[in-house]
Amino acid sequence: MEKSKVYFTNLRADINNNLLQKLEKLIKTAGIGNIDMKNKYVAIKIHFGEPGNLAYLRPNYAKVVVDTIKALGGKPFLTDANTLYVGRRKNALDHLDSAYENGYNPFTTGCHVIIADGLKGTDETLVPINGEYVKEAKIGRAVMDADVFISLSHFKGHEATGFGGTLKNIGMGCGSRAGKMEMHSSGKPFVSTDTCISCGACAKNCAHSAISFPEKKAVIDHNRCVGCGRCIGVCPVDAVNAAVDEANDILNKKIAEYTLAVIQDKPNFHINLVMDVSPFCDCHAENDLPIIPDIGMFASFDPVALDMACVDAANQQPVIQGSYLSDKEHIHHDHFISTHPDTNWEVCLDHAVKLGIGSKEYELIEI
Repeated sequence: MEKSKVYFTNLRADINNNLLQKLEKLIKTAGIGNIDMKNKYVAIKIHFGEPGNLAYLRPNYAKVVVDTIKALGGKPFLTDANTLYVGRRKNALDHLDSAYENGYNPFTTGCHVIIADGLKGTDETLVPINGEYVKEAKIGRAVMDADVFISLSHFKGHEATGFGGTLKNIGMGCGSRAGKMEMHSSGKPFVSTDTCISCGACAKNCAHSAISFPEKKAVIDHNRCVGCGRCIGVCPVDAVNAAVDEANDILNKKIAEYTLAVIQDKPNFHINLVMDVSPFCDCHAENDLPIIPDIGMFASFDPVALDMACVDAANQQPVIQGSYLSDKEHIHHDHFISTHPDTNWEVCLDHAVKLGIGSKEYELIEI
């Protein structure tokens, strides 16, 4: 079987060739022009960044993709679905305010922003799939209404999935609020009461009032908890831990199944930018020091191969001293498992291969 092609360009630039020009060359060489976009609606799935986070992708990169699609005759729009947790992207109005604040508006990107699942996260399309866990994925309607799907992802760490790349951006990112709850519902974190300092950060960031403080220590009510993992990331003393019950494995598999629902019946193309590789998701209203140096930009028609290539490239990099990762015990020879040892990112990719989404075998073509 022929290996999937993944195209790569580094972040070196000079007076004749800046990073935006390199991104344009990358996606054109990778074959984005082979997709028929004439008069087609083209969804560009991106994470606009939670305000306060500065690691999210600059809108300048999105404009390169938008301009390329327009030149091919397409009608692009930038999109993301509302969040499950408390924050500034939990409804379409706040979400749009956040996107604009972070620079994503028609004047900087050349296209409009459409929140995929509507005002309250309930505007969804039910997509039948024959998954192991999901039989009917709940996807933001605007994504499913589009004729062509493009993902533009910031590749970084993630507390529940190990890393966030193409599959995470598509599967979790395109799920409606009910879809996100379905994916997260098996993962229920718990609190180490010996470590808890009762600061209240976890409760403040819980959208479902699942955390209380009897006897001045946080306790999570699993009947209310949807397993989103937000409390894990915001705890300043790492007192909140993922449940050791394979819940994250199930979450990773559901993300792969939701990815299949999004891309199975439409042309799709994928871009990962491996820079500012923070240990946690861009959903945080802050970003920690990157755990590894910046690497470059990758593109492929195969989302599995793309994520695999980015992981391989990341694991070849040294750990940045003083970062979250440098404080961890390195027993796995894998930066993302070392950063988040309670989850295994390979589960998502292996399940995606099983579903026929793509291959972990790739040919890296540097331009």
